Amino acid sequence: MASINPYLVFNGNCEEAFLFYQSVFGGEFPYIGKFKDMPPAEGNPVLSEAEGNKIMHVTLPIGDGSILMGSDISSASGDVVFGQNISLSINAQSKDEADKLFNGLSAGGTVTMAMNQTFWGAYFGMFTDKFGINWMVNFDENEK
Repeated sequence: MASINPYLVFNGNCEEAFLFYQSVFGGEFPYIGKFKDMPPAEGNPVLSEAEGNKIMHVTLPIGDGSILMGSDISSASGDVVFGQNISLSINAQSKDEADKLFNGLSAGGTVTMAMNQTFWGAYFGMFTDKFGINWMVNFDENEK
């Protein structure tokens, strides 16, 4: 069965926020990546040093099986609208389950990134459902 975790988005202070959350919850970051760590891609602009040092993705395990995840928004995407800066991230058990959940939950909503293989090795997609809730669906074959 899929698991659901909160995904928080920040205006450039994600690292500060997650260091604070770590001080409260404890634990270690199994992954923390910055925008400068992304491989170059066609159509992606060259990043400034400040933009490159923003958090692309961070994870902090909390409690029994829950993971707090987050990132900074890129300046090309504008500013975070607080109240809309949280997504529910579903970690599926298979590619078929990921497709089923993505297709079902996104029906009538707005797909922002279709399900596809990513440079980090996961099958991933994002959308806002017809009720205005932001979702991310992820299947990571490397975790098997």
